[in-house]
Amino acid sequence: MKKGLFNLSEVATYFFRKKDPNRKTNFNLRTMHTINKISILMFLAGIVYFIVKHI
Repeated sequence: MKKGLFNLSEVATYFFRKKDPNRKTNFNLRTMHTINKISILMFLAGIVYFIVKHI
């Protein structure tokens, strides 16, 4: 089994990154990141709901 398979540090730090001043942003990129954040939160909420429901 690979060592970094369950490394969730990138997912955890995705919400708390500082903006890179050298990177150019546009509407599409901001929208993509917003949708990604919403989907991660919905997935985690579903996992928590599933665990609580079955305990």
